[in-house]
Amino acid sequence: MTSATSLFSPVEADLRILSENLIELVGTRHPILSAAAEYLFGAGGKRVRPAIVLLMSRATMLDEEITLRHRRLAEITEMIHTASLVHDDVVDEAPMRRGVPTVHSLFDNRIAILAGDFLFAQASWHLANLDNLEVVKLLSEVIMNFATGEIQQGMTRFDTAMTIEAYLDKSYYKTASLIANSSKAAGLLSGGSKEIVDRMYGYGRHLGLAFQVVDDILDFTGSTEVLGKPAGSDLKSGNLTAPALYALAEKPYLEVLVERRFEQEGDLEEALALIKDSQGIQKARELASYHANQAVECIGYLPASESRQALIDMSDYVLNRLY
Repeated sequence: MTSATSLFSPVEADLRILSENLIELVGTRHPILSAAAEYLFGAGGKRVRPAIVLLMSRATMLDEEITLRHRRLAEITEMIHTASLVHDDVVDEAPMRRGVPTVHSLFDNRIAILAGDFLFAQASWHLANLDNLEVVKLLSEVIMNFATGEIQQGMTRFDTAMTIEAYLDKSYYKTASLIANSSKAAGLLSGGSKEIVDRMYGYGRHLGLAFQVVDDILDFTGSTEVLGKPAGSDLKSGNLTAPALYALAEKPYLEVLVERRFEQEGDLEEALALIKDSQGIQKARELASYHANQAVECIGYLPASESRQALIDMSDYVLNRLY
């Protein structure tokens, strides 16, 4: 399986600069914020989202060097993503993320919420300083979409009537919007045509949806060590994702278990067994494959380059996380 690190080799040096800049941009105002920034940005995460922005930038600039505004867009993208994770972890009361203690569990909820707010504010300030109104609109929409997705998720907990279409809408708001809009923004900063930037948006949208569906499958098939949280956590909290939604159409008793919120002993274990005994996980894999393939189709128009190939390979990387 290709690792994210090897995929990002065309922008490896760019990502090193990005990591240094993030700590400097965020962590200089207050000791607590400094500690939170060092923790969030010094932990050496995969940096998938800013890497996609940088790859998009290099794939559209070709022989020209990417600009400081491209680099700042990648930094803003990672700030927005990280801010959303800090807030999500507070809402979900999650003590761990990917095996690492969350900000609110290290400090407290108040500091975590303020740290997330500060990151959103910093991102917005740097965004305004790009002096490109279209890019400002795109990334501002992402911040609005995060809140919309979180509200939708809260309003549809244990809702067995939720459709796959509603699930994909929520997944777009929570995950794909940032990848889609920041990809399009990179194209705008490169001076791309409307057709080019729309296709870049399409790539990010489909890749983001594939990424989310794969994440949701792993909640049923992954180990606690890999996930950094107990398997089945989403289902337990009433967050019905693609495997569960597909299984509901096939296993009527699953609806009974969900609607009584797994209150009786053994309910959750029985629900997980029903989902694994259904076609739910396989159908979710097919859904992820469809969106990954659509992403490749969107990016195929770009001139051949090492960066374009990395973006194409990214779709395989997303799907191969399942195996």
